[in-house]
Amino acid sequence: MNNELIEQKSWWKQNWKWLVPVSGIIMFSLVVFFTSGMNGIATNLAQAYTDTELYQNALEKAQSDEKVTELLGEIEPIDNLAILEGQVQYSNNNKTVNSSIRIIGAKGKARIDITADRINNEWNYKKINVRIKNPPELKQTIEIVTTE
Repeated sequence: MNNELIEQKSWWKQNWKWLVPVSGIIMFSLVVFFTSGMNGIATNLAQAYTDTELYQNALEKAQSDEKVTELLGEIEPIDNLAILEGQVQYSNNNKTVNSSIRIIGAKGKARIDITADRINNEWNYKKINVRIKNPPELKQTIEIVTTE
């Protein structure tokens, strides 16, 4: 009978073959992310995602317009995926926003374009436009709020 001890390899010796390339890929991805300006876009989307008041108030103003309800019907509430799919740009130390997101009505689809300033923790809308896309024969832009 042989009572010799079997020496176990260390964790590093067992796993270096996959750890080194994966670490390299992660580091490369982080460098590309931060140097490409995507971190600014991600920050804007994250802020827009959490700032539901901006979109809910704009949607209420759009729903109160007779032409919008005539052409789109009852508009569904804005879901978080619509915000992430949309475009958003904050400026002026996050006090000004330009955004465009999709909205869906019972009769068609559209995009709502919003320009607003935050004054005393309340959004002051400079522009709210509803751009109707579908059905194509009703394609048009309806101005809800314009102060520019």
